[in-house]
Amino acid sequence: MPQLNPKPWFFIMLVSWIIILMLLLLKMTKHKSLNILTQKFNHKESNSWNWPWQ
Repeated sequence: MPQLNPKPWFFIMLVSWIIILMLLLLKMTKHKSLNILTQKFNHKESNSWNWPWQ
């Protein structure tokens, strides 16, 4: 029984992974962050508290 030639199967696998990665990349770049307000929020500097044993 002859063996199958692996080259076309590896090529199909490679092309399918490239397509999947490109689709994921497109979805990730279209994603908008929902936490914009927390990123723009100015945090006030609080006074650091000294531990009593230091």
